[in-house]
Parts: sequence; C-alpha cells; structure tokens
Amino acid sequence: MHEIGRSKRARQAFAFDDVAIVPTRRTRGVEEVKLDWRIDALSFGFPIIAAPMDSIMSPDTAIAMGKMGGLGVLNLEGLWTRYDDPEPLLAEIARNTDEATVTRRLQEIYAQPIRAELITERLNQIRAAGVPVAGSLSPQQTAEFAETVEQATPDFFVIRGTTVSAEHVSSDVEPLNLKEFIYRLDVPVIVGGCATYQGALHLMRTGAAGVLVGFGGGASHTTRDVLGISVPMASAVADVAEARRDYLDESQGRYVHVIADGSVGRSGDIAKAIACGADAVMVGSPLAKAAEAPGRGFHWGAEAWHHELPRGERVHFDQVGSLHEVLFGPSRVADGTMNLVGALRRAMATTGYTEVKEFQKVEVVVG
Repeated sequence: MHEIGRSKRARQAFAFDDVAIVPTRRTRGVEEVKLDWRIDALSFGFPIIAAPMDSIMSPDTAIAMGKMGGLGVLNLEGLWTRYDDPEPLLAEIARNTDEATVTRRLQEIYAQPIRAELITERLNQIRAAGVPVAGSLSPQQTAEFAETVEQATPDFFVIRGTTVSAEHVSSDVEPLNLKEFIYRLDVPVIVGGCATYQGALHLMRTGAAGVLVGFGGGASHTTRDVLGISVPMASAVADVAEARRDYLDESQGRYVHVIADGSVGRSGDIAKAIACGADAVMVGSPLAKAAEAPGRGFHWGAEAWHHELPRGERVHFDQVGSLHEVLFGPSRVADGTMNLVGALRRAMATTGYTEVKEFQKVEVVVG
C-alpha cells in the first residue's frame, strides 16, 4: 500500500506496459500451438473478439471476422441500426478534418433513434452468412431492445458499458436487474466492464457466460481525463481471474470466461492479457487499421458521441493491410499491429505452451 497523504492509501497496480512474459520452459514449434477457444456451445479458432464499435464492425466485417474463425460483435445502437444506409455518414465522419466540430457532428448523427426492425435485419444478415451472431447494447438500452434481440436468436448478447454493476441504483429510471434479466433471457450474455475482484464476482453471480474486464475503447476514450476513472489492465485482469477461480468453487463448477476489453492495442498486449488470466481479448484499434474497417482509418466508440458528457474522441490510424493480414499476416510492420494471431501463437511457442488455458500459468515479471 502507498500513502498518498495522511488520509488516503492506495495499492499499486500495473498496466500491460509494466509487465513482461518470461520464457521459463522448453520451447515448442509454432505448429504445435492450438489457439482454439470455446465459450458456451461455440468454438472459435482464436481468442480474439472484435469490439462493437461502428468504426470497425459492420455486418460485412462481422461476417468476415466469423469466416476467419473469430467473433465480431455488432453495435446494436450504432449507425447500422439507426440508418438504412450509414455509408454516406461514415464517409462524412472520415472526411471531417475539423477536430473542433467532429464531436458535435457525431452527437447529431447518433441522435437518430434506434430502430428495432434494423436490429433484426442486421442480425439476420449475419446469421444468413453462416457465422456466429453477436450484438451489443449498453445497459441503458438493454431493457428496451432486449426482446427484439432475443427474437433474432443471436449466439451471444453483449451488455457493454464504461462500467457495469450487478445492482444499478437510480431514482429517475427503473434499474436493470442483471440477475433477473439474464435468468429470463434465452441467450448467453457477456457483460462488462468491470475492474475489481468484487465487481467481477457480482457480475459472475448474475449468470453471465463471460465478463469484460476494463473500460473498452482504450485508444479512443478519454474517461480518465473527463471522469478521473482508469484501470491498469494487468492488475485488473489478474484480480478478475482470481474472482473467476473463487466463483468456480462457489458455484461448484460453473466457469465464467474472462475477456480483457481495453488497452489491447498490440499483439504483445494480447499475449500479456492471457498471461494475466484472460481467456480471450476484445480488440478495437488494431482492427481499425484494416482496409475493410467502416471508419476508413478513423476510430471512435460510444463514449465519443454521448449527448451530455462525451468522454471519447475520434482518433486516426494508418491502414496497414486487409483484415486477414491484420489477424494472420504476413506483417509488413514491426510494431505488433499486424498478424495478431501469429504473434500470440509464437509467444506461446517461445514460452513452451501449446494451449491457451495453460498459457495463463506463464511467469510474468514487473519491468
């Protein structure tokens, strides 16, 4: 514990940049490494989920992600469920070079109401392609559109916010009781973010299939500047992984998947997240650099267009290659932004692990 002053103490926490993976076992050939990941009844070729952000996920890119063996989550309160054809608006956002007005314009564009029929249409479009279907809503919109989502029979329903609690208290609106809601819903739910042992344990007790650790939108959110809230991800993932272990004992064998969501901008961060205890990662900014990304190199999350208190910004990345190249290579850069799957495979091979679950046991050090 550290003394900040006479009345305040705080424990030290670590970000992914603060830790490093230690190769302590015999090495393996990369061909021996298996990256298969299973959650609920579905298996995936690698433990990477595309974040529900309009700048990276459209129905087409969600389909492409699924055909490559991953999971793409569509933002069900984004442009694709507000407009019949959002492409002109996506092009406008990319053309707007005035940072002083882009937030205001995002607020105007996202003021259009969400249309239930478009939620159904987009999810059905993804299902028709024969890939896993996942959609995301914020806790504020979940109660209103949950029935629409459930009727579309997605494989996963993601409830994603800056921070999500099992018990939200409000005197203005009827709070969402996550435990009752998930119990009634006939769809596996992934919920978050959370950043603490106790917060994660509460979410696991709601019946969620997976818990998101972090705030999401690491490269594009300004939550720390606006609200003063932040989470060093290495410590957060390790804390939630401990909650997963204790809940496994408490529930007599129910395993809840831990998914790192935020500050996962490079392939090394993916490896470190799993080394700290994550089962999978949810990524945004690496996929914004793909040629197929709807944002055309620009990247933003739901925090950027909040109607009262924006705590995110539109950021720009150089597009480095196709979505397939970002995930599987070959890489033409040496900064960890391409061949994400290949880099994870090599990290595991270098440290002597052939299974993702076993890789959670690898030794890490503080740099």
